[in-house]
Amino acid sequence: MDYFNLQGLGVALVTPFKEDKSIDFDALGRIVDFQIQSKADYLVVLGTTGETPALFPDEKKEIKDFIRRRTNGRIPLILGCGGNNTAEVVNELKTGDFDGFKAVLSVVPAYNKPSQEGIFQHFMAIGEASPLPVVLYNVPGRTGVNMTAKTTLRLASMSDKFIGIKEASGNLPQIEEIIKFKPKQFQVVSGDDGITYPLMAMGAVGVISVIGNAFPKEFGRMVRLCLQGEHEKALDIHFKFTELFNLLFVDGNPAGVKCTLNALGIIENVLRLPLVPTRVSTNEKIHQILSELS
Repeated sequence: MDYFNLQGLGVALVTPFKEDKSIDFDALGRIVDFQIQSKADYLVVLGTTGETPALFPDEKKEIKDFIRRRTNGRIPLILGCGGNNTAEVVNELKTGDFDGFKAVLSVVPAYNKPSQEGIFQHFMAIGEASPLPVVLYNVPGRTGVNMTAKTTLRLASMSDKFIGIKEASGNLPQIEEIIKFKPKQFQVVSGDDGITYPLMAMGAVGVISVIGNAFPKEFGRMVRLCLQGEHEKALDIHFKFTELFNLLFVDGNPAGVKCTLNALGIIENVLRLPLVPTRVSTNEKIHQILSELS
């Protein structure tokens, strides 16, 4: 099993749509090229920020194939592969095409609200089936259940197939416990842009980012400064984006980052139901902040 280094800036790619709600592959290509030019460390394909619940299976395949061709090995790729039907996820892992991808990102099952033992067994089945290293993803605000530090550490110690976790619980003591007691090779990355700085000060190795879609150079610089121990310089960049961190999520993700990318002239500000664009007030605040940042 190849070990994939999660260190640095990973970007959870959006899925741009045209006004008719079809996938805008031209815009997606621009975003991918922008990330490579801006020296992002890796890309996450078909994650939550990509609006995967609103994509059809054939569209997911088109997106996966398009990004694989567009990147052509120029940047490492991680593929989102999760769900709340364990058998279905296992089947996808056993039968899917993962050529060109370095790892899979798999989220705690949503809606079912399994126990900690259920979460553990779910991921053990995924680890056994996956042909690639697995990055665990804990985001209780979306899934309805939190994977505790005890369960994360149990998984990390059971199999080297689990190479790390994207932690988006916002629970700093919980994440600190994982960082403190994890096996040496197990990596912790922030799943929340706004707390990336403090998590990296505690020992997280990077972030899988939303704001990185729009500001990969700047946010990537903050991450690398943290890795180099230059925390004072990194903190200046963190403070620069503090208000934008909040605005990107006040009306839900990826509504905020799509509004930002639209303001930057990169994509249309279009989402698929049940998601809708940001409120006018949020849109105006984002535009104001962008004018101050420019």
